Amino acid sequence: MGAGDGANAAYSLRPMGSSVSSSGAQLAPASSPGDPSVRAGLFALSAVQLCFGLFPVFGALAMDRATGFSPFAVATWRIGVGAVVLMAMATALFGRRALPSRGDLPTLLGFAVLGIVLNQGLFLEGLQRSTPMNAGLVICLIPVFTYAVAVVLGKEALRGLRVLGVAVALGGSVPLFFSSGGDLSSEHAFGNLLMAGNALCYAIYLVLSKPLLRRMPPLVLVAWIYVLSVPFLPFFFVGESLVPEGVSRGAWLSLAYVLIFPTILAYALNSYALARVEASTTAFFVFAQPIITAAAAATLLAERPTPELGLAAAGLFTGMALVVKRPAPRPAA
Repeated sequence: MGAGDGANAAYSLRPMGSSVSSSGAQLAPASSPGDPSVRAGLFALSAVQLCFGLFPVFGALAMDRATGFSPFAVATWRIGVGAVVLMAMATALFGRRALPSRGDLPTLLGFAVLGIVLNQGLFLEGLQRSTPMNAGLVICLIPVFTYAVAVVLGKEALRGLRVLGVAVALGGSVPLFFSSGGDLSSEHAFGNLLMAGNALCYAIYLVLSKPLLRRMPPLVLVAWIYVLSVPFLPFFFVGESLVPEGVSRGAWLSLAYVLIFPTILAYALNSYALARVEASTTAFFVFAQPIITAAAAATLLAERPTPELGLAAAGLFTGMALVVKRPAPRPAA
């Protein structure tokens, strides 16, 4: 999920009346936080947020303009490694269940384009043009876009607080997309716009993939959309070098982080967590990612937040809180 794929189940919307999580995993019944299984799920979910929260920082280090890889080279590495390892994991865990029906293949191909190809390309290209702190805030648009897309497609009902949340988040994000001159001329603003496109593509994928996730394990779905993204790799690395000259050791180590943690480990841990933690809990873990990103960017890259960034964060966090908040259950008559 560029970082969009980091927008794991916490970002998605559970179908009304469904006991299936946003990633297709069967949700655990309500349990005490002291339950060892729930504690393990919370630990796994925390690790997922750490993996994805650090992704923009290590992605930026891997794509250093002087000593790093190009965005499309990083996307090629990530898709190639992810396809091999995730499919091996899915096959080992699910055996014959990892084989989709022929009728599902065209749908999976469409999801590959939305959830991986466009997602990766837009996010990584946008990240190199912008900053990790900006990326951490732009990905907050994923739950906002997910709800808006679900409403447009008739998958979710209009709810006053959530609609207000969409408006507040979009209003708060405005400073990210306009330079001080009030246009999109700055490279950061254009990079943020590309990452917003990434968020929209991933939101559409999240909404459209729900029916398939009711009968397919989430790890299997992710593995197949990575595999079906492989035929698109020539569009990424044409004219690009996967091992350019002069790449620093730091760029290689950062690429290794991108390939291991947000690409492989996070998906495995996310599937584990969703079977043990309630959806209402996972939804609020989304707030951890931009905080982790900002802290890491300040520590490792000496980034400093600006007043405009603070304004955008306030609007996005407020809007996101309204969107992911679950309505209270109605008492039985």
